[in-house]
Amino acid sequence: MTTPLSLSVALASYNGERYIGEQLDSIARQTRLPDELVICDDASTDSTEVIVREFARRAPFAVRFLQHERMGSTRNFELAIAECRGDIIFLCDQDDVWYPDKVKTIEAVFIDRPETGAVFTDADVVDENLQPLGSRLWKYFRFKPKEQAQVEAGDALSVLLRHPVATGATMAFRSSFRDFLLSMPPTWHDAWIALLIGTTSHLVALPTPLIAYRQHGHNQVGIPRPGRNRDKTVEEIYGPRVLLYERARARLLEFADRFPTDAERIYLFNEVIKLLRARATLPIDRWRRLPMALQGLIAYRYHRYAYGWGSFLKDLFR
Repeated sequence: MTTPLSLSVALASYNGERYIGEQLDSIARQTRLPDELVICDDASTDSTEVIVREFARRAPFAVRFLQHERMGSTRNFELAIAECRGDIIFLCDQDDVWYPDKVKTIEAVFIDRPETGAVFTDADVVDENLQPLGSRLWKYFRFKPKEQAQVEAGDALSVLLRHPVATGATMAFRSSFRDFLLSMPPTWHDAWIALLIGTTSHLVALPTPLIAYRQHGHNQVGIPRPGRNRDKTVEEIYGPRVLLYERARARLLEFADRFPTDAERIYLFNEVIKLLRARATLPIDRWRRLPMALQGLIAYRYHRYAYGWGSFLKDLFR
């Protein structure tokens, strides 16, 4: 007989009065209710607290509302994750809406596939009024069927080293990974979680959209937008990713006794770091970029960890 799983939801809030009520109601409408909802609030100055406390009085599950001084979104999520008591932790943004079968569908994956460390899904991208914007989240992230098949086959790392594809708002993971994941880098907490679990366990990508992913102009991250890097230097574009992969590599080595990985995967981290360091230090003069870019091309790093010739040419002519 399968042992029932206990389920926690970790929600990070900050001045969320406009949308958080809809999100909370969508969690309460789940066909499989979570066992608890942990909300960490990052010093909101609006009516977020009033809305949450009113919801807690009528919620069909335990709600804990924790307030603290302003710390930023990543640290706020860390605190919420640390407080969760369930076997599975669902991450939750304050401004989305969950579809009724989200929790039930994801729980079934963890039950049916015990080797699974984390699950993430596709989502419907909507505007501030929940009107569809005509595309799904994975399309914006260029997470194509070939890469989806790689993840399903157990090779999530090859995909994640090329680009982040897992969005925290769609993600759930086993709490047994919590110490491994905390603390997190100041940006890209979702990429961090997917990267570490995808390297040491099995990552499942469900193509079913299970949330309405709201875009309203004030999202902390949101969907990738054309031209978002137009005014950035190469250091500003690639430097944060260098730090992400360097820190992930260090964490893998630190926890190798509890979450073992092999030398081949550490080698892959070393290779992508080499490419990103080179891209982050490309000279301003285009003619001086060629030797560095050619080195990455000859070593096949552009094809394994970027978008091949397209990325190579972009680095030459950016």
